[in-house]
Amino acid sequence: MADTVPILEVKDLGVSYGSKVAVAGVGFEIYPGEIFGLLGPNGAGKTSTLSAIEGLVLPTSGSIRIAGIDVERDPIAARAKIGVQLQATSFQADLHVDEIIALYAGLYRVPVSADAMRTMLEDIGLTNHADKKIGELSGGQRQRVALATATIHNPPLLLLDEPTTGLDPQSRRHLWDRIEAMRDKGHSILLTTHSMEEAGAVADRVAIMDYSKIIVAGKPRELVEKYKDNPDVKAVARHGEVTLEDVFIGLTGRELRD
Repeated sequence: MADTVPILEVKDLGVSYGSKVAVAGVGFEIYPGEIFGLLGPNGAGKTSTLSAIEGLVLPTSGSIRIAGIDVERDPIAARAKIGVQLQATSFQADLHVDEIIALYAGLYRVPVSADAMRTMLEDIGLTNHADKKIGELSGGQRQRVALATATIHNPPLLLLDEPTTGLDPQSRRHLWDRIEAMRDKGHSILLTTHSMEEAGAVADRVAIMDYSKIIVAGKPRELVEKYKDNPDVKAVARHGEVTLEDVFIGLTGRELRD
């Protein structure tokens, strides 16, 4: 990957809210066709990092480049290169599935023919739900619609903020398949999640944040191998074999976070 131009470059990122430092000196890169998991306890700085990448907050230091575009210098062009799926969807409950998709297609100036609409609905497993109201769908179905709208303009970078929270195992696995399919088509994906199982299952690399900084980064299996003999990690391993969750808790601590 060293010879490949990254889709996302975050360098020495700092984000503050008044005197509170939310992100301090964070840096990482995501390459084409890669899923990158950003992990951390509540309050670690993940959401602020994503907000800066999306252009929703101004960094106090550092730089962010998306597909070579500086987010601060040309935020509109940078935003056109990303798709965003949040943990909770906020679609108008009375709109139908096909209306939502057509609305977002119009916002991104993407022409959608009747045939293209049928293909998209088939792709997300909602062929027979086109005329259903969003409010009538299950959580998993709404997340599938959200992923479709986030990717309708074929962005090179997709930001997923805890996309499978609250989903049943079948819906979660289906979404994993969709995410991996996007990766296989060359899209880059930044995924935040509290599920270490999810991070280990779909992420090519992960970074663990704590107290506004990235403390470790690497491939999930390599991190497990590197820290399996760490005393703090071994102390929280419940069943002998160390997992990514054990590494996460061992390095970030057992205390509850608000």
